[in-house]
Amino acid sequence: MKVCTDSCILGAYAEVTKAQTILDIGTGTGLLALMAAQRTGASITAIEIDKQTAKQAWENINNSPWAERIQVKPVSLQAFALDNQEKYDIMLCNPPFYQQSYKSSDEARNVAMHSEELSFTEILQFSASFLNTTGLLYLLLPPHESRYVAQLAHRLNLFVQEKLSIFTQVGGKHIRTIQSLGFTPAVNPAEKTLCIRQPENMYTSEFTQLLKDYYLIF
Repeated sequence: MKVCTDSCILGAYAEVTKAQTILDIGTGTGLLALMAAQRTGASITAIEIDKQTAKQAWENINNSPWAERIQVKPVSLQAFALDNQEKYDIMLCNPPFYQQSYKSSDEARNVAMHSEELSFTEILQFSASFLNTTGLLYLLLPPHESRYVAQLAHRLNLFVQEKLSIFTQVGGKHIRTIQSLGFTPAVNPAEKTLCIRQPENMYTSEFTQLLKDYYLIF
């Protein structure tokens, strides 16, 4: 689970330019932390429960121009919460989202994709405790799980501020939703859509514009 298109969209879409502190929850190989570092001078903490994956993240970050601003911690969110004293302007998370489904024989993939190691409630409880008052949590999830998380968040006084629905192509399947959550009640959260490709399989201009600073093929 090294790099995928929807994670790249999250990294490019999240508004991080004014942030002073950023937390990447489940950094994997460091993708979101590195993307955020390109657009902000913030201090970034990246946590990852899988030690081998965290080592890869450290290697990637250490070989980047932003190594001095990104700290990798090989720890679960639950353990991190016990000692954390920091408040964050932005939290980024592409969490494991399969709750009851067939698992593969690849244990690392299971940890990345299945929610037994990190529940939605735990992510939201952590955010409610450690987000700054004007901070935002950006979550990337399938549509059904995204709606469920929005309901859970409301109980913790976290509210959807903006939502981006991602489609495979123009007229295609709705595959993911990115939503930002914060403490300000929003009666009518902004709703946007992004189609990745045109019917003829070319990238849309909206996708190209969003990812142009990261994709070398444009």
